[in-house]
Amino acid sequence: MQKVVVLVDVQNVYYTTRQIYRQNFDYNAFWAHCTANREVIKAIAYTTDRGDEKQKQFQNILRAIGFEVKLKPFIQRADGSAKGDWDVGITIDALEYAKDADIVVLVSGDGDFALLVNKIQNDCGAKVEVYGVEKLTANALIQAAAKYIPIEGELLLPKR
Repeated sequence: MQKVVVLVDVQNVYYTTRQIYRQNFDYNAFWAHCTANREVIKAIAYTTDRGDEKQKQFQNILRAIGFEVKLKPFIQRADGSAKGDWDVGITIDALEYAKDADIVVLVSGDGDFALLVNKIQNDCGAKVEVYGVEKLTANALIQAAAKYIPIEGELLLPKR
């Protein structure tokens, strides 16, 4: 059985699915899809923490599915922009856990991760599968992945 590490950039998948489909990502369907016939050695969802009740409920759902939830404070800057980027944290964890994995699943469309994907595949011996919203996933990331799975259809919750 293949050993898999699952890393989800929650903010990226939230905003990209909302922008393109006006729908939310279906974490249960995703989990079933990416872990089928695989042993999960680590699964982490990276998100920001605004401290509101609805967000805490969502984090508990992620934990119930099987994710460790890593939180970073949501920072609103004086100019109105926001900060809550997990790129460095995802990179550190990916490099740490890839050594023990056959497959690393990365959910993000961020092109900055193309370098990470190449490093994991070249230096750690694990294959990287990338899930992202196709119209908003960097081509460099798609090209770097051993396998690219577009987020669409069954990976989205039905519209309300």
